[in-house]
Amino acid sequence: MKKLTLPRETLVDIESHLQAEKQRIGAQIKDLSAQDPFRDTERLTDNAASDTEASEETNHERYQAMVDELKSKLMEIESALVRIQKGSYGLCLSCHNLIDTDRLAAMPTATLCMDCQKKRSG
Repeated sequence: MKKLTLPRETLVDIESHLQAEKQRIGAQIKDLSAQDPFRDTERLTDNAASDTEASEETNHERYQAMVDELKSKLMEIESALVRIQKGSYGLCLSCHNLIDTDRLAAMPTATLCMDCQKKRSG
């Protein structure tokens, strides 16, 4: 039985794109983490006004939400890279058919074909 796979050239292009995206997101996480007001340990001993404290708390929550979202994307990318290495990239995790290359081009971390995604989304 012949194994279903994407063309090698397509996989190389997608892997290259995912690696670049991984680097970009890693840099964004680092930058956002550096901007987080809670990273500054001196804020613990300053006598800032309560409105400043509230503003710092809000900014911290906003930065944390952005970092969490980026970390989630990073995990999806790393999962896709593992699937490429294992030879299972591009196969729907539900029905095991090939995911359309147009879908993978638009969303390289996709794990489901459109039919299975529609069924899951309801």
